[in-house]
Amino acid sequence: MERLHAVVAGAGIGGLTAALALHRRGWQVTVCERAPEPPVTGAGIGLAPNALRALDAIGVDAARATGSAVPATMGVRRSDGRWLTRAETSYMAARYGTPPIAVPRPAFTAALAAALPPEALRYGATVTGVDDTTGRATVRTAEGPDLPADLVVAADGIHSPLRRACFPAHPGLHYLGETAWRSLVDAPDLRIPSMSETWGRGERFGVTPLADGRYYLYATAVVPAGTRSADPLTELRRRFGSWHDPIPALLDRVGRSGPADVLQNDLYDLAAPLPRLHHGRTAWLGDAAHAMAPNLGQGGCQAIEDAVVLAHLLPAGDDTGGADAVPAALAAYTAARRDRTDAVRLRARRVGRLGALRNPLATAARDLAVRATPARLALRGMDDLFNGFRLPGGGRTDRSAHK
Repeated sequence: MERLHAVVAGAGIGGLTAALALHRRGWQVTVCERAPEPPVTGAGIGLAPNALRALDAIGVDAARATGSAVPATMGVRRSDGRWLTRAETSYMAARYGTPPIAVPRPAFTAALAAALPPEALRYGATVTGVDDTTGRATVRTAEGPDLPADLVVAADGIHSPLRRACFPAHPGLHYLGETAWRSLVDAPDLRIPSMSETWGRGERFGVTPLADGRYYLYATAVVPAGTRSADPLTELRRRFGSWHDPIPALLDRVGRSGPADVLQNDLYDLAAPLPRLHHGRTAWLGDAAHAMAPNLGQGGCQAIEDAVVLAHLLPAGDDTGGADAVPAALAAYTAARRDRTDAVRLRARRVGRLGALRNPLATAARDLAVRATPARLALRGMDDLFNGFRLPGGGRTDRSAHK
């Protein structure tokens, strides 16, 4: 029996999750990724309770697939090491049914890819356009040949060419005023029990223990767009080398077991929401649909939610009349996802403005306000994020009752 066919542009977390969710609903899937091969280096990703629930809905156990790191505490510190707020992850587990976990991004994408048929993955295949003026979509790639599709999933990243082609009047990306550095380090002797973010004046530094025993480091600084130094590691040591332990020790270990792998990217989000998250037979998800600042750790999590909701709303792959139902399903996808993702995008932007404050009086007032707010009360403010994932028509997917 002929199955419905989906072409996914992009083999990042959102694209692979969508492909896997559709595959498990009986679709034939083809994932086109412009990179010549799967990534072997990269950063880490935190999977919040909402993302873990979404993955659970399609039968993916991220902790089993990649291992998991669950820090004892999570919180925010000052550059001298004083905690401004700190919460136990055991409380998060009790409140949301599961604690957040942190995993290496390459290992997670590899686990998602391994759950797909090998013939579904095409690396070195760049999607250049989609023609859906006839009843079925035709996906064009730089390498050829054209691919017929009942559905196109545009998971082609923050600079999404498919988004620009379909929404030419959209203002595009908005520079958030900060650049970010990321790295993974081996430092088993440090035994850091906490996931933390440290706030200075216009600078931040984050430390996240990962499932494989390494640490994911990230740092941000308020600088003009395009600012680069000849040696990123030297720049990080100049900015953060005098901050509290264990930051200097972690920086000393960057590159110790090989070439220093420090990624740097300026931070952007989408300047405004898209008019809709679909057009014809194409659906946008993840950064292509609603690029957001990383300040809430929700970029990848919302992409996972997108993918699972999209597959849930579409007909089963062996539905003989399913092709005709795709456009209506995509309209339902926009209705289910657009408002939630845009609210998260705006919230992440606001939180970033707090972390990027540089004025001494403003930063002092910020730190005082954070310290004065009980950690458990602050955590309750995340309920709409962590308990907010729902499958349309299926109610909530909480693993435990709200507490």
